[in-house]
Amino acid sequence: MKIALVTPYHYPYPGGVTEHVSHLDQCFREWGHEVKIIAPCPQDETDLPENVVRMGNHITNLAISGSISRVTLSTRIYGQVKDLLEEEKFDIIHLHEPWTPTLPLFVLRHSKTINVGTFHSYREGPHWALETLRPLIDPFINKLHAKICVSYASWELVNHFYPDDYAIIPNGIDLHKFGAPQIEPIDKFLDGRPNVLFVGRMDKRKGFRFLMRAFPYIVEAVPDARLIVVGAYDKEDKEPFVRYARMNGLSSVRFVGRVAPEELPRYYKTCDVFCAPSTGFESFGIVLLEAMAAGKPIVASSIRGYRTVMQDGQEGLLVEPENEHAIASAVIRLLRDPGLRQEMGQRGRTKAAHYDWPLVARQVMDVYEELLKQKAEGKLDVE
Repeated sequence: MKIALVTPYHYPYPGGVTEHVSHLDQCFREWGHEVKIIAPCPQDETDLPENVVRMGNHITNLAISGSISRVTLSTRIYGQVKDLLEEEKFDIIHLHEPWTPTLPLFVLRHSKTINVGTFHSYREGPHWALETLRPLIDPFINKLHAKICVSYASWELVNHFYPDDYAIIPNGIDLHKFGAPQIEPIDKFLDGRPNVLFVGRMDKRKGFRFLMRAFPYIVEAVPDARLIVVGAYDKEDKEPFVRYARMNGLSSVRFVGRVAPEELPRYYKTCDVFCAPSTGFESFGIVLLEAMAAGKPIVASSIRGYRTVMQDGQEGLLVEPENEHAIASAVIRLLRDPGLRQEMGQRGRTKAAHYDWPLVARQVMDVYEELLKQKAEGKLDVE
C-alpha cells in the first residue's frame, strides 16, 4: 500500500501531531508499506528522514487554541502539491488536522484517491476562525472518505461543525521506550530528594505558571522537594519563571529545557510525581500516557482531554484547573505516601499498555483496508 501522511505542522518540530505522524510512519513501514510524510519544513531543517517531502520552507507561527502552531501559509506550494500527487499516485492520503491552512486543503483540492482525516484539536467555547472560514473549508472536508478523532473531546469540536460518523482512534505511546525496566534514571537527580517532573512547552495553555505558584507550598510541606522542568522552551520563555524562583527562594527548581528523545524516558524514570497543570485545549494526554508507561503517579488538571486518559484516584489525582493550592495539595499528598504512588503507578502501567503504538496503528490500518475494499467494490467515489 502506498500511503501519504500529511501534517500542516513543521516537521519534525516537537508536538503531539508530529509524534502521531512519526509513529504511524514507523509502524506502517515496518509492516511493509510505502509511506511518505508531506509536511512544511524550513530550509535550514536538513536532518530530515528520507521519506519526508518538504512542502513550504517558510514557517509562520500562529496562535491557535492557546498554543503556537508552526505552519506554512504559502500559496506557492499549490502547484507543487498537484505535481506530487499526480506523480506518486497514493492509494491512501491521510491528512492530520485537515481543516488547517494551507497544506492539507491544497492536498484535498488535488487528491484523486482515498482521503482519510484525523482531527486532533479541542477547545471549549466558540471557535471564531472555523465559524468564519467554514464556507471556504466545507468543500475540502466533504472530500474525506473517513473521519477519525483522537478522543471524544476532539469529536465534540469537529462534530459540532461536521456531524458524521467518526472513528475514535486515540494517540499512542511507545510502551517499550517509556516503560522498559532497563531505563536508567538521571544520575545527578538521584540524591534521595523527591522529584516532581513537568514536561512540555511553556505555552499559556500548558499551565506551568500554576505549578510554579504551587511549588512554594510544596517546598514548605516537603522541604527537600525538587522541580525538574523539561521541554521545548528557550531562554526567553523561562526567564519570568527563573525570576519568580529567585524572588521566592526556590533554589530547587531545575530548568533542563529540550532533551533528546532517547533521554526523555530517563526523566520520567527519575521523578516521583509527574505534574500536568494544563488549563484547557487538550484533546488528549500523551504526556500522561508517557508517565503511566514509566509507572509514575500523576497530578493533572481535570480538563476534558485529560479525563479521557486517566481517572481520578486511579492513575493519579485530578485537580481543579488554574488552582495552585489544589496542585500543591495533590503533589504533597503523593510525595508523603510512597505506597499510594506505587499503586497508582502500577495502574498507570496497565492503562498505558492499551495505547501501545502498534495497537493504535492497526486500528488506523483497518480503516484504510475497509476503504480500499469499498473502492474495489465500486462503493466509493474517489474523484
